[in-house]
Amino acid sequence: MVTLVVVGFLAGVITSLSPCVLPVLPIVLTSGGPQHRKWRPYLVIAGLVLSFALSTLFGSLVLTALGLPQTLLRDAGIAVLALIGVGLVWPRFGDLLERPFARLGGRPVNPDGNGIVLGLGLGLLFVPCAGPVLATIAVIGANHTFSAGALALTAAFAIGCGVPLLVLAVAGDALSRRLSAIRTRARGFRVTSGVVMLVVAAAIALNLTDGLQSAVPGYTSALQQSVESNSEAQGELHGLSGSGDAAPSSPGVSCQPGGATLRDCGKAPEFTGITDWINSSPLTLAGLRGKVVLIDFWTYSCINCQRTLPHVESWYQAYHQAGLEIIGVHTPEFAFEHDVANIRAQAQSLGVRYPVAVDNGYSTWNAYSNQYWPAEYLIDAAGNLRHVNFGEGDYSGTEQLIRQLLTSASSTVDLPAATDVADTTPAEQQTPETYLGSQYAPLHVTGKTPSGSNNQLFQFPSALQPDTFALAGAWQGQAESLTSGPGAQLELSYQARDVYLVLGGSGTVTVQVDGKATQTVAVSGVPKLYTLVDNGPYQRSTLTLGFTPGIDAYDFTFG
Repeated sequence: MVTLVVVGFLAGVITSLSPCVLPVLPIVLTSGGPQHRKWRPYLVIAGLVLSFALSTLFGSLVLTALGLPQTLLRDAGIAVLALIGVGLVWPRFGDLLERPFARLGGRPVNPDGNGIVLGLGLGLLFVPCAGPVLATIAVIGANHTFSAGALALTAAFAIGCGVPLLVLAVAGDALSRRLSAIRTRARGFRVTSGVVMLVVAAAIALNLTDGLQSAVPGYTSALQQSVESNSEAQGELHGLSGSGDAAPSSPGVSCQPGGATLRDCGKAPEFTGITDWINSSPLTLAGLRGKVVLIDFWTYSCINCQRTLPHVESWYQAYHQAGLEIIGVHTPEFAFEHDVANIRAQAQSLGVRYPVAVDNGYSTWNAYSNQYWPAEYLIDAAGNLRHVNFGEGDYSGTEQLIRQLLTSASSTVDLPAATDVADTTPAEQQTPETYLGSQYAPLHVTGKTPSGSNNQLFQFPSALQPDTFALAGAWQGQAESLTSGPGAQLELSYQARDVYLVLGGSGTVTVQVDGKATQTVAVSGVPKLYTLVDNGPYQRSTLTLGFTPGIDAYDFTFG
């Protein structure tokens, strides 16, 4: 916890000095002034820190629960900024804005109030350059996996962001009070502050501030890297967000992943929160006593899971009659993977015949403190967890442990020969999984990405950085995906043999590899994984995709 707080605070301080904070600096510097009370800058920054922290961590959860668009908070922040700006330019309107607050507090109308309200609105628009800490907070908010550590990290990061901004706000306030030219023209300063707010609100609403990060050199990048990307910080962050190599521990269970021998890891947690069953009536671990059970956490659009499925299915076919039960716990990564009809259709398409438990609420996932797709938990006939494996590979090792447990469960069992399914786990270093939705910041992108709910026009950059993508034509940004508009194109620099992309909507995608057209992919039906490059040469290549309007692009994976 101490490490999380320290890393979060330092990361907040650094990112609040980054180029991406430039849009809010004019308001921070003019938030005080001779016409305001001295404590106003403190209220503005307090409101900013509070709304930024709450909206980043809980905004997605609240908006989803109420069925509201994900851009509502940003739009509300713009509206607050514009209203207060108008109130500063037009005093009578400012009195009307302040009157409800004055009545609540039983005090006279103060036209220079609303410092906390200004801060609350500003916090909804405050978007520092993303790094590992902010990415972790975004993933936690998107997955609704809140904990004391997550709250501490978010609070520390928000406060860290607020400290330099408070210094600037207080300094701007002190300077304006000391300059006689400003003191004697308090009315003019007020109007100027209002105009600044209106200009900033309009610039943010029209997405005119998006290019600041790329236009201004990233002068804090090296410092941010040293604070957020060291091994200790990464271990703590991965433990919260569920990525990387940190090994989770289940309640009452202590089992390190991997290993060639069986271990005694305690009682396996029971299934919980399962809303639907596919290929089976409801099952419980208690009801499966006497059988060896393999729990496979998966989600249908995950290529790593899809490469694992043939091995898991072959074990089910070979050993089910000998006492093995396999449960595929389907825990969704994307919103469309919550649809039970989609899960059922894709399970059938992928050849999954064993029981599938639909874990849309992450209840069983959380019961096992799982953090990975795919993940295998091997349970003996007495209900004890004996082996854990994360990710792809080591299939023969897992199968040997299954055979050992089946033999231990019944000395008379007649086991068939070991299965023989080719291991397609990539051996070479390849481009990491590349998300396209805004909730997965920081994105692996060269140039800018869409923001807001409207189509924006893009041009490819002159050079594409390795393992990044870039956009051209019209695109609309979503939390989980990008939606193509007229003339939409995407370039991707990758290193792999195979390239896959999760697509939804209806239309076609043309595929070029290093400038050579290879295929046209027809997209229709439920969102799912499409193969763009199949068994190409292992090398650094550039993929260029052309989209018809209305296609949703979610996530690149590689093989």
